[in-house]
Amino acid sequence: MPLPNNAIFKGNFVLVFLASLLVFTAFYIMLPTLPVFLTRELKIDEGQTGLILSVYTLAALLIRPFTGFMIDRFGRKWFYIVSLLLFAIIFLGYPLAGAFGFILIVRFAHGLMWGVATTTGSTLIVDIVPAEQRGEGIGLYGLAMTFPMALGPFTGLQLTQNNNYSLMFLCAGFLAFAGFALTLFIKYPAVPDAGIIKFSFRNLLESTSLPVTFNLLLINITYGGLVSFVSLYALKTGIGNTGIFFIVFASGIALARIYMGKIFDRHGPKALSVGGILFLAIGHFILGICVKTTGFLIAGFILGLGSGVVFPAFQAMVNNLVPPQRRGAANSTLFSGLDLGIGLGMLITGFLSHAIGLPHTYLIFGGLNLVALVFFLFISLTHYQKILLRGVR
Repeated sequence: MPLPNNAIFKGNFVLVFLASLLVFTAFYIMLPTLPVFLTRELKIDEGQTGLILSVYTLAALLIRPFTGFMIDRFGRKWFYIVSLLLFAIIFLGYPLAGAFGFILIVRFAHGLMWGVATTTGSTLIVDIVPAEQRGEGIGLYGLAMTFPMALGPFTGLQLTQNNNYSLMFLCAGFLAFAGFALTLFIKYPAVPDAGIIKFSFRNLLESTSLPVTFNLLLINITYGGLVSFVSLYALKTGIGNTGIFFIVFASGIALARIYMGKIFDRHGPKALSVGGILFLAIGHFILGICVKTTGFLIAGFILGLGSGVVFPAFQAMVNNLVPPQRRGAANSTLFSGLDLGIGLGMLITGFLSHAIGLPHTYLIFGGLNLVALVFFLFISLTHYQKILLRGVR
């Protein structure tokens, strides 16, 4: 397994990487435990649980376009620092939640800060990494999300073995605060011509990013249903603890992201993206058909490979189509598609799981990934190649 490129993995890159690593660990600690906390401790039904989970991504979706404009207009620094501080503080609200309405408000506020922090962090990485190594840099940065995907859920499940959810929320908040502390030491790159951008609703989204963004939305409907309901899927099918699933899932992502960046920089997005989306389709089909531990883990690894390829490839695509002063808008547009897809996935999965069960829901999601593959080949890829030939404005 190759080591990270020393030309990339140093200085500001390392600080943003580590800050993101801590914040994403805090996020993933709650991912498999929050649905169980809501249904078992607060006695909230699955439909309301889906709403609480999805309002987080709805809040992030609402704030991202404004974040993209603001960080292009005023720079990245203070938006990154303040959003991570508030993200850490809001964890203290979860132990106080005793009713549906209160936790809905806490989740919405948390989602707002998540939207600002992740949009700004991803844009910072593109600012820091040389253009000719953009795919590799984004791929390596993605490991800051991948390692927490394995460590976070396992830690969360261990912390809540005795139903000690307050301890789990406090530990997650501490990690997020440590991530905030690292942001104080970053040397933030200047944004070229950032001051000339004027506010308009048209500037909130980047038009060149829209086809790839819609493509990602389709894919993340299935991702949202996977990561948010896989713990309940394991409980209802008798598979048991999902900690191993997330470790296998994250291993697939890590393997893909270590190699995909250099392949993207040398050969472009076509073969990578096609392979990644096919892995996602196959993984969902296995998850729906083979309701046993072996199939569960094989599906997790294959789904990890697909997830590890698709998002960084798509992010590199949208950033290749814009000048530096529109990177915030490009990333916020892409992340808005990610959020909307995940939010819809949570709602749709909550409805379908009640109607037809989770195994059949995951079979449907396998088919949706095939639809996303067709869209990529005939719409997203064609658009990307056309803009590159015409030249970035």
